Amino acid sequence: MTAHTRQRFEQWLLHRTNRRRFLTGAAALTATASLRGRPTQVVSAESSRATTDTPFTLGVASGDPLPGGVVLWTRLARDPFDESGNGGMTADPIAVRWEIADDDSFTAIVQTGETTASPDFAHSVHVDVTGLRPGREYFYRFLANGEVSPVGRTKTAPPADQLADRLRFGFASCAHWEHGYFAAYRELAREEIDLVLFQGDYIYEYAPGDDYLADDDVPPPRHFAGSGPADTLAGYRLRHGQYKTDLDLQAAHARAPWVATWDDHEVANDYAGSRSAVGEDVDTFLARRAAAYQAYYEHLPLRPESMPVGPDLTLYRRLRFGTLAEISVLDTRQYRSPQPCGDTVAARCDAALDPALTMTGPNQEQWLLNGLDASAARWNVISQQVMMGELAVKILGTETLYSDDQWDGYPLARNRILHHIQGAGIRNPIVLSGDVHSAWVNDLRSDFTDPNTPVVATEFVCSSVTAINPLGDRLALILNTNPHVKFLDLRHGYTVCDVTPDRWQTDYRAFRSVERPGAEVSTIGTFVVQNGQLGAVT
Repeated sequence: MTAHTRQRFEQWLLHRTNRRRFLTGAAALTATASLRGRPTQVVSAESSRATTDTPFTLGVASGDPLPGGVVLWTRLARDPFDESGNGGMTADPIAVRWEIADDDSFTAIVQTGETTASPDFAHSVHVDVTGLRPGREYFYRFLANGEVSPVGRTKTAPPADQLADRLRFGFASCAHWEHGYFAAYRELAREEIDLVLFQGDYIYEYAPGDDYLADDDVPPPRHFAGSGPADTLAGYRLRHGQYKTDLDLQAAHARAPWVATWDDHEVANDYAGSRSAVGEDVDTFLARRAAAYQAYYEHLPLRPESMPVGPDLTLYRRLRFGTLAEISVLDTRQYRSPQPCGDTVAARCDAALDPALTMTGPNQEQWLLNGLDASAARWNVISQQVMMGELAVKILGTETLYSDDQWDGYPLARNRILHHIQGAGIRNPIVLSGDVHSAWVNDLRSDFTDPNTPVVATEFVCSSVTAINPLGDRLALILNTNPHVKFLDLRHGYTVCDVTPDRWQTDYRAFRSVERPGAEVSTIGTFVVQNGQLGAVT
């Protein structure tokens, strides 16, 4: 990491050391707990090795709000840069108290409890709080080692049978540490939002310097910790821990609950199901996937039922915000078929037209379609990773090229979903995507080769938080060969959606550069979808 980033982090630690401590009952935070069915003695946090004064160096988060509850998260780590991946903690489980209140001064605490931060899960904590009031703002914190965590703000979903007046959320993707500073997270933390959706590539797994695309004479704005790629449990924990020291990321997590899904870089570039894109054998890669999935669970506010089992983790799920919006969150990595035409940008091969090919796996695909059919929501949202809109590129001659890693590599699987949405008359379908390091608005059509076919859904694609875009000067070429693309911008940024019963508005925020801290944000595009009308307009 750069000297500037480390200095900011050390200044924050100094502030945490000097702030008010929680003294009441700290010594009594001992108990006996059952960890994964095994009785384990829980020891006081004070007995752990102290590298810094506070174990709350990675901040707090909440996620997956329901009408009556939300997940609260933190991870105890006195030394986030410990290359063993244990965060500078001992191998002892630690008792942690949590509190949730109506106010940020905690004069009106509505619930409190104790849980255990287990070394089996890097001393992370996932508290599935229930019994809260729907549609309400709450504040939460954790207490351990005589210390109080930062305070987070969260919000429950509205009542299940209520047509809420409004849902306002941000969404983002592709945060490459070495490509710049997280100005998008800083600005998300300043937005008036109920929710953050994350479309994937929360971390990047590369070794330091391996994926920096700028001039070789220009060093990356900042550097990955460690000496190699993240490919073991310790390595993934170190990478997640380094990311979580970013104060702007901490602020975005503390601002609102997150609903996150992953793409490829949480494990390895362009992996597909059990197949590595870099030639690892299946057993070796599944061991790596198991390590990556565990570290992902340890560092995101997911419910305990998402706890990984070996190389498997159930991430797709559905969240309802009254009858205003229903969000189906997809996983297009864990169950997908290998890229049929060689994981590249090339002419579409015959193998891509195999109806057995899948991006989601048959079970998840049927789950998605069944959920859309049963939905009573005004707006039906599919939150997923890679761009669904077709991207046909002609560079030389008449040959048309497609990206095999996007839905273009699986055209019949895409058609099954879009044709179902069209045939079933799904109300106000919206697709949210990431991955391509650029911002797009696409009309999703039943036949992309014919611009006169009806619009089936609207796709909003957020740009990258920092990851460099490789499209370069091919912008005009892309727009000329893809008339369903209504907007395309290469700047880094994030997106805000403001949803009411009558109207969906999407605002694209962007930065000229993220190579230095303090980048200024601007709104570069606004698009609206009216209730009952397919297609976005400016």
